[in-house]
Amino acid sequence: MIKRIGVFTSGGDAPGMNAAIRAVVRTAIYNNLAVTGIYHGYQGMIEGSFIEMSRRSVSSIIQKGGTILKSARCLEFKTKEGRQAAYDNIKAQGIDALVAIGGDGTFTGANLFSQEFDIPVMCIPGTIDNDLYGTDYTLGYDTANNTVIEAIDKIRDTASSHSRVFFVEVMGRDSGCIALNAGVGGGAESILLPEVNSGIDTLIEELELAEARQKTSMIVIIAEGDKNGGAYNVAKIVKDKINHLDIKVSILGHLQRGGSPSSFDRVLATRMGYTAVNELIKGNSRATVGMRGTKMVITPLEEALNNKEFKLDDELLEIANIMNK
Repeated sequence: MIKRIGVFTSGGDAPGMNAAIRAVVRTAIYNNLAVTGIYHGYQGMIEGSFIEMSRRSVSSIIQKGGTILKSARCLEFKTKEGRQAAYDNIKAQGIDALVAIGGDGTFTGANLFSQEFDIPVMCIPGTIDNDLYGTDYTLGYDTANNTVIEAIDKIRDTASSHSRVFFVEVMGRDSGCIALNAGVGGGAESILLPEVNSGIDTLIEELELAEARQKTSMIVIIAEGDKNGGAYNVAKIVKDKINHLDIKVSILGHLQRGGSPSSFDRVLATRMGYTAVNELIKGNSRATVGMRGTKMVITPLEEALNNKEFKLDDELLEIANIMNK
């Protein structure tokens, strides 16, 4: 019988994490379970950084970005000794189940921890990259897309005013989801993705084609993991080949992680938090919560972690190609 759930966030922050924490706390309390918040993820487990949580603890946080429980990456948790210290601390707190909110690294740690100490765990996917198996959307992805689109719209205003070509770099070391969706939604003239090795020559052709159509300003979206080496490197190569272009570079960086979560992310986070607690109550463990279509589903952690290759939507890739021509 589960009596107390521990909830924590780990890895990179994502809009919607607070909404998920709120849902976990209130769903647990509704089911007569106690909740302990764990500060700084796995690091907090090892250091014994805990807080008793109530309905009042999570009032007015659904609209806030970041995470009230803070986040950290913890190398010590990768050691057997570190995990033992974490387990001793959570048992001393009376925690007998965990809800972990984070990305691939968080899932890996939760799966190993649960296997070693037989503690029930459910994971909620929180990352703006939208690159985790088992869900159509991860927490923060929709908000990050909206943030990028807003930035692109503003950059296009100044690009049009000065007849410039802007190379806009967005987050996505291994996944081009943000770049692809923001590129289509922002009307970019070209999109460079980690998954599609299109090369500089193709980009040059697309820019020359846009010029031939008498376009005086252009936007190129580049995922940070693109094989051509990032926005500054791509801009330099293009400038060497088409030296009459007035080229500027904008790195959007960590602003993509911040900000108030969108309505979509708030609702998704609430549904995920609710589902995670109810699955633990049912006796399920070592799984991740996700949404497929409009339905909430759970996927075994082993399955989610073993499916590393995230595939971009082929139809959206084709649409992007047609829109750029």
